[in-house]
Amino acid sequence: MVSILSVLSCIVLLLSILPFSRNQHWVFRVPDFIRPQIFVLQLLLLTVSMFYLNALGNMKWICLVLIFSVLYNVYIFARFTKFWRSTKYAPSEHHSNDIKVISVNVYQFNTAYERLVELINREQPDIFLTMESNLDWENAMQPLEKDYPYSQKIALENTYGMHFYTKLKVISLKVHHFVADDLPSIEAEIETNDGYRFVFFGVHPPPPSPTEEATSKERDGDLLSVAKQVKDYKLPVFVTGDFNTVAWSRASILFKKTSGLIDARYGRGYLATFHTKYWFFRIPLDLLYHSSTIFIRYLKILPSIGSDHFPIMSIFYIDKNNDEQESDIKTLDSDEKIEVEELIEEGKEEVSDNRQ
Repeated sequence: MVSILSVLSCIVLLLSILPFSRNQHWVFRVPDFIRPQIFVLQLLLLTVSMFYLNALGNMKWICLVLIFSVLYNVYIFARFTKFWRSTKYAPSEHHSNDIKVISVNVYQFNTAYERLVELINREQPDIFLTMESNLDWENAMQPLEKDYPYSQKIALENTYGMHFYTKLKVISLKVHHFVADDLPSIEAEIETNDGYRFVFFGVHPPPPSPTEEATSKERDGDLLSVAKQVKDYKLPVFVTGDFNTVAWSRASILFKKTSGLIDARYGRGYLATFHTKYWFFRIPLDLLYHSSTIFIRYLKILPSIGSDHFPIMSIFYIDKNNDEQESDIKTLDSDEKIEVEELIEEGKEEVSDNRQ
């Protein structure tokens, strides 16, 4: 039993250590996705090891390392609990009306189109964004266009199609291809019904995995290009989509620091969106970042529409006279600035064999 515990503990600890490497191969990046599951396994192994402490002998160091690893993960995940931030932000006298946004990776091969249509008709968001939406999905969403006069449609068959719809006035719409011609992002400058303007960004970079991209180079380059694009915007910024990374990853930390945006999940919960069918492996891939002048009232995971991702819904308002969230903004140090530029260039230079 002691030998089994030692081997399992070493495997779990190895998986915990791999993400600290800057190597972008999926072998080093994927363990970061399953950090919550690794954390649970660490707790189980540590608990069982306590019953065999005397028998462990010289292997007691494993328990010590497990304790440090558990404490580190507690530190990581604590910010995604409702205990992290208890502040209730009170809007100033002048703020916008509430704005509702739904973002969902529909899964291109999901044919339950009516479930998304029903969801949008029921929730009536001001904006909704779909990812992995191809021409079949575009045709299925046509009945919604009577309520959503402004749209940007990018129907692709490579699982990176994207569609954006809104009831609000659109000042400008742009489609970006930061690292590859078949990986779009959507940028829209929007004006609310009560005259407040903000920038909406929809993103969906490719994940590093044994079945998709061998490295995270395109993903990291794409996300950091978006972050660099919005960092000096004077208008409030709202970025959402399937980031294909988790909020505690190095890519997310650099994204947040580069953009000067705030992670909407802080203090609001884990809110896992993937995978709908396997509850033990659920992780938060669909992320949301916003400027300090955007205040999130509500963040919620919605019922499944037949995809492998749950939809995520947020309700927010704009309050330019409120600076209470300024302290949540983090910035890059000099070494991180160099790292960001290198990652962007590597993303642009990377050529995918998976989407050919």
